[in-house]
Amino acid sequence: MFEVKTLDKPDERRDFPRGHLEAVHMSGLDFAVATFEPGWRWTESVGPIAGTETCEVHHNGYVVQGRMHIRMNDGGEGELGPGDVFVVAPGHDAWVVGDEQCVVYDFAGGMAQEYAKAGND
Repeated sequence: MFEVKTLDKPDERRDFPRGHLEAVHMSGLDFAVATFEPGWRWTESVGPIAGTETCEVHHNGYVVQGRMHIRMNDGGEGELGPGDVFVVAPGHDAWVVGDEQCVVYDFAGGMAQEYAKAGND
């Protein structure tokens, strides 16, 4: 298999208050570029859309620009900046730090769900 898509023509764009994401969907990979404006906070900008108190999505990501603070439901927290590669489990809030937009690459693959299971190889 060989599959190529360009972010110049994303499969979808989702707009939300103070931000948006553009995504391509491929076999075994969903890749998104998320742009968060200063003042963006998950609980205020996305929480009402998602209908949950905190983000319940697992993230694998890379910060391209700006800074973001993450607070886990269990109280753990930290800050991400340019060049940081991260994994964040479900159950967290997040917000942009400072007055620069934060750009994050977020990727997850379906391969982890199907690979090496009986009947799928």
